[in-house]
Amino acid sequence: MKRRLTPAPRPTPRAPRRRAFGAADAAALAPLLSRLDATLDRAARLAADPVELPRRYTSPADQEVAGLLAACLAYGRADHFKPILTRLLDQLGGSPAAAVDAIAAALGAQPATSVGGPEQAALLARFSWFRYRFNRPADLAALLAAIGHQRAAHGSLGARFAALFAGAGGGPGALRPALAAFAAELRAAPPVAALLEGRGPRGLRHLLPDAAGPGAAKRWNLYLRWMVRGPDAVDLGAWPGLPRAALLMPLDTHIQRVARRLGLTHRSAAGWRTAEEITAALRLVDPADPVRYDFALCHLGMSGACPPRLTPAACAACPLVSACRCASAPAGPRRRPAPRTGRARTR
Repeated sequence: MKRRLTPAPRPTPRAPRRRAFGAADAAALAPLLSRLDATLDRAARLAADPVELPRRYTSPADQEVAGLLAACLAYGRADHFKPILTRLLDQLGGSPAAAVDAIAAALGAQPATSVGGPEQAALLARFSWFRYRFNRPADLAALLAAIGHQRAAHGSLGARFAALFAGAGGGPGALRPALAAFAAELRAAPPVAALLEGRGPRGLRHLLPDAAGPGAAKRWNLYLRWMVRGPDAVDLGAWPGLPRAALLMPLDTHIQRVARRLGLTHRSAAGWRTAEEITAALRLVDPADPVRYDFALCHLGMSGACPPRLTPAACAACPLVSACRCASAPAGPRRRPAPRTGRARTR
């Protein structure tokens, strides 16, 4: 009786190693990003971006207040939140900074624990129209009062953030703790508790998220980009004393998709570490201003030029295609299978 030999198991093929983004990649990508940025139709793209509304104002005080309101509400679709933000800024009048300062001054005349006072009732009635997804009038009233309180206490939002940033040591490592402390102080401002009586803090916490949490704090980093970079055709430059080099990429679904295709990150989770990895890669392109191309890259995805599902036509028209690691090649002619040769196998 012959022994049956069991064939040796085939070795499991290793997954291809992902190549890290390096100096050579940065050198190849830099001119492509410059060309993308230079040819971007900013006027058309600003119409789909929340920064369009803070750009109405020329005063740094108004820009920092309008910018924070825009960043807080910049969740969901722009065509949904921009009309609400437009109505809010119109209601605040020609100077959003003066409006929130007046709100804080009026509430400051009441005891911090006072609930249902006339000034609170008037404020809630003034914004009774406000509804946006998770947020209600009490959340907005608390946010406006908190902004006004911080400005009264520290002179400006920019001055307070700069102090927190310096206190955390400065540099990129200080950004996250400074943002977390900045948001916590706004949420804990004296007028807030009474305005949220019966509502609870959840809605305000959504507007002012904790940067120390698991997410990428996209809206906070977007706000900082507006305030610190510029003034230019997009960003406001209202806080010029802070270093651009310390900024973090505002990470959303568009940035993550484009960044993965360019090899700036291989991470799939949209968290702070992914934003750090993308920023570190872009720091090889521009060490002094790593988020310089955020607007252009984000709108490359938002506009559909870099769609979720790649097509040969989209890739052929993309200015970054030569640096893309996932570009869809044009389909060639289909080959007919070669005829089989040899004797057919039988059981």
